[in-house]
Parts: sequence; structure tokens; C-alpha cells
Amino acid sequence: MTRPALLTRLGAFFAALGASASPRPASATDPAWNLTDAEWRARLSPAAFAVLRQHGTEYAGSSPLDHEKRNGIYDCAGCDLPLFSSKTKYDSGTGWPSFYDHLPHAIGESPDNSMFEPRTEVHCSRCGGHLGHVFDDGPRPTGLRYCMNGVALSFKPET
Repeated sequence: MTRPALLTRLGAFFAALGASASPRPASATDPAWNLTDAEWRARLSPAAFAVLRQHGTEYAGSSPLDHEKRNGIYDCAGCDLPLFSSKTKYDSGTGWPSFYDHLPHAIGESPDNSMFEPRTEVHCSRCGGHLGHVFDDGPRPTGLRYCMNGVALSFKPET
């Protein structure tokens, strides 16, 4: 079994158990995005709130964005900050939208020790919303796999 496939299965297992949930998202760098939980709940779907604000994980294969093939930009579903270009998206085989690079100044990273193996959490640099994780098993040129929860993203096709 490949590492991405193993991580997919383990991630789904632990997500079902709630083991990946963390108490608070990263802090917003823009004070305009320091919203209360009630304000976030009013803005987001229940699924997006669970991922972006409570560090949840959507089930592998559940996001239509995993199969999105059009050119465009993937924004944060919480604050609309552009995060990833479709030019860096690829099929990682994990069941989550994956990218090998992000747009400049779009994301922040922090250690995530909530599972058996330390990981690197990826969050929106503006609102602090949890997006997913980054792993070192991606394609060239970066060798990185930004494995994102589709519900934490919104897609804006090129016009």
C-alpha cells in the first residue's frame, strides 16, 4: 500500500473517531476575521465550520473539488483569500484535493501532534481556518503534497 493510500485510510479512520479535532483554529492575522463562533456558524455550512473552525476532516472522496479539472483559483471558504492555483493541483490518489504548491503569503503552518505521527497543519493566513495538512511525498518541483479538505475551499473558475 502506498503512503498516500495509507494516510487516506488512517485519516478517515481517525476522523470518524474525532481524534483529529483540535480545540481552536490558528489566530486570524487580520482583525476583521476575529469572529465569534456564532458569527462563523452564520457564515459557514455546518461541514465547513467543523473543518475550518474545529479542525475536523471530511471523508476522503466526499469533495467534488477533488475531481475539479477547470483552470482557476481555490479560495478559503471562510474568508475568500486565494490559496491555490489549479496549475499546482494534481491527483494524489488520496481522495482529497491536493496541490504541490500554494500562492504567496496564502497559508500558515503549525505542528499537529493530535495523531500517532507528527504532522504539519495548514491554515489560512488571513482567517486562521484549518485547511488540511502538508506532507513531503508530493511531486516535483516541490516534493510537497498539500492535502486539503474540499469543504474548506471554494473554487473560482477562470473567466
